[in-house]
Amino acid sequence: MIADLRQEALGLSVRVGLGVDAHAFEEGVPLVLGGVPFDSPRGLAGHSDGDVITHALIDAVLGAAGIGDIGSLFPSDASTPAGISSLDLLRDAVAQVHGAGYAVVNADCVLIGEQPRIADRRGELERVLGEVVAAPVSVRATTTDGLGFTGRGEGLAAQAVALVSSS
Repeated sequence: MIADLRQEALGLSVRVGLGVDAHAFEEGVPLVLGGVPFDSPRGLAGHSDGDVITHALIDAVLGAAGIGDIGSLFPSDASTPAGISSLDLLRDAVAQVHGAGYAVVNADCVLIGEQPRIADRRGELERVLGEVVAAPVSVRATTTDGLGFTGRGEGLAAQAVALVSSS
């Protein structure tokens, strides 16, 4: 209640959203993370390009604005083109967030998996995603120390949190 009063007094309306995604590895498809291609013999299976970081970010911004999720807006059927770039889906999601009266303030994304290592490309991932959402985006990674499907190298997962404010 106190936070609501402070927001009202300052004319602020902020909301937070959380996104989570996971995909299995698939041989012979390109690996794309955060909209950036990685050199790898295995990519991520999916109706789109399987980009778990971008998918988690989409769900985070949509959830923050209270306008659904990636599956409801971009279903894995003929209404969403097969192989579509997840950055195109993110652009559309951000446009819908703006249409709902919100703007992204910032976002934080975590890749979960043993490989690939992203430390050398972190700045590129943050730049690409930040340009699409028009706000700062941080990208980090963690392993699961060999535990679970990500630890066994069967796929990757990601989580993202986004803050939006009324525009």
